[in-house]
Amino acid sequence: MSRAIWKGPFVDPSLLKKVEKMKDQTNKQPIKTWSRKSTIIPEFVGFSFLIHNGKKFIPIKISEEMVGHKLGEFSPTRQFSGHTPADKKAAETAATEGTIKTTPSSSPAASAAKPAAAPSAAPKPKQGSNDAKK
Repeated sequence: MSRAIWKGPFVDPSLLKKVEKMKDQTNKQPIKTWSRKSTIIPEFVGFSFLIHNGKKFIPIKISEEMVGHKLGEFSPTRQFSGHTPADKKAAETAATEGTIKTTPSSSPAASAAKPAAAPSAAPKPKQGSNDAKK
């Protein structure tokens, strides 16, 4: 559920104080914050923030397109580590099987090692499945 319009956007008061203090300074250092729920307002444009994601601080430079979004949207909390090793192993074996079928072998020992009745690479369509749906 979204916030009521008459209340206005939520911005942490301490964050507003830090931005007001940084407006007077010439060298603008990033503002470190844990307030991921704070909404980005037009006064934040041009400032750099260090937003905490639960483990480390992610540096973010605020642009005009970010106004209206929350600070936490630009600091992901989860890191995708990839799929299981079994999926990777299956992909590798499929790739190696494809290279074996496409490479011609000149030695008779290599041709004897291959099975004589190898299935074709194209899958066969099921019979009757198209007719039953029509």
